[in-house]
Amino acid sequence: MDDKLKVVAISGSLRQDSYNKKALRIVARFATEEGMNIEEIDLKRLVLPIYDADIESLGFPVSVENIRKIVQSSDVILIASPEYNHSVTGALKNAIDWLSTKINILDGKTAVIFGASTGPFGTLRSQMHLRQILAALNVFVLPQPQVYIRFAKEAFDDDDNLVDTKLQNQLKELIVKSFGLARLTRSLITK
Repeated sequence: MDDKLKVVAISGSLRQDSYNKKALRIVARFATEEGMNIEEIDLKRLVLPIYDADIESLGFPVSVENIRKIVQSSDVILIASPEYNHSVTGALKNAIDWLSTKINILDGKTAVIFGASTGPFGTLRSQMHLRQILAALNVFVLPQPQVYIRFAKEAFDDDDNLVDTKLQNQLKELIVKSFGLARLTRSLITK
């Protein structure tokens, strides 16, 4: 079996200069070092409509078809998301709703979740909600390490690198272990 995984990257933040997009690029670089090709989905450019069963009943809009096709062909989903009101962003939740309706194309995938926030807790609370949402959809997420980038304004240097080498190492560990999990689950699912 091919050891190379298909990896898709999604930021839950729509902001152009988002800390989470910076973190996602760092993790994508680590994944590339592991020999993976990454396809990024930009939720802002994709312009998904708010999930609505009436829209779905008329057939998936083109933007929904596009994201579903990309994610369906992937093994791993990298998700970097900020914390909005102690939870996931509306943009990310909406994308997940479109990915899981009718036929849940997230079923059996592995997700790598992490996030950056300007506050002292990082994305602790939103990641708890994201884990709960993904578990309901049969998406595998490692219990450890959990990576929360706190005080994001100070966490990145002028070149958008993480200042804290401990955080960099945690992200690398998260990637390596999650890819191992994805290979294992892919081999079990395809048997």
